[in-house]
Amino acid sequence: MTAFAHIGVVGGGAWGTALACLARRAERRVTLWSRDPAISRSIAEARANPVYLPGIALDGGIEAAPDVAALAACDVVLLVCPAQAVRSVAAGLGGTAPIVICAKGIEARTGLLMPEVLAEVRPGRVVGVLSGPSFAEEVARGLPTAISIATADPELGRRLAATLAAGAFRPYWTHDVLGVALGGAVKNVLAIAAGIVEGRGLGANAAAALITRGFAEMARLGQAMGAELETLAGLSGLGDLVLTCYGPLSRNRSLGVALGKGISLAKHMEGRRQVIEGEATAPAVLARAARLNTEMPICTAVDAILHRGADLDGTIRGLLARPLRREGE
Repeated sequence: MTAFAHIGVVGGGAWGTALACLARRAERRVTLWSRDPAISRSIAEARANPVYLPGIALDGGIEAAPDVAALAACDVVLLVCPAQAVRSVAAGLGGTAPIVICAKGIEARTGLLMPEVLAEVRPGRVVGVLSGPSFAEEVARGLPTAISIATADPELGRRLAATLAAGAFRPYWTHDVLGVALGGAVKNVLAIAAGIVEGRGLGANAAAALITRGFAEMARLGQAMGAELETLAGLSGLGDLVLTCYGPLSRNRSLGVALGKGISLAKHMEGRRQVIEGEATAPAVLARAARLNTEMPICTAVDAILHRGADLDGTIRGLLARPLRREGE
């Protein structure tokens, strides 16, 4: 199986930089473009990204592109910008190479998943999705990681997996593009809820119940949209949910912990450059669920706390007072 030789990376944040490191570890040629010229200069000259991946030495073979047009010559492009920027960034991508979306979220304005956004912006372009339990810092350090790569064409999925497999990084391919994209979006909202449980001191029992019932919400919405339960129970769904709810490097969980301790969203975000995807995704998830008449009480509670001024303790009491029902419902 022939691997892709030249990998383009769009995005100089932690995940984009980590994927560039991974591709070099796999002995691919790598060209990275960041919208922040200072990040590009640091990667090119200091072989470091002190803003988003401090303390990680970058491979000297990572080429810093002067502009996004330089990626048109790449064999495949990894799109690693924040979810809410995918539409505008994708509009500037030239060439015909497959685009692999590495952003996790739902477009707030339209309620579209990332592959659906690409279908509007770049109709006819071959698109894949890379997602799963993968903190950028650990991937950059070469620690064991397993992720999902979803493409409609299984052969392309195999080829992408062969391209990125290196050391302890194990990609698994699937055809369920929708399921992989959805799992990566919903888990961010649920991780905020998990952080609230921790920050409020509600205990380990509550944390276990949260992740279990949260996965039930993810599965309900996914199946209503046509995703496969096998995908949602795999790396990009349940696997990523577990990591993001409990991993200490999770930005979404950290926001929830702050909220649980009584710190406002605005206060928590002061001085932070990295995006917390679950904050923008929460209302978009609920809008999609409403169109499909799908109930998501935990995601509803998170959105109410984040955007509707809901009282934290009152919202928790409301969840605990919901009518009793059979577990599978």
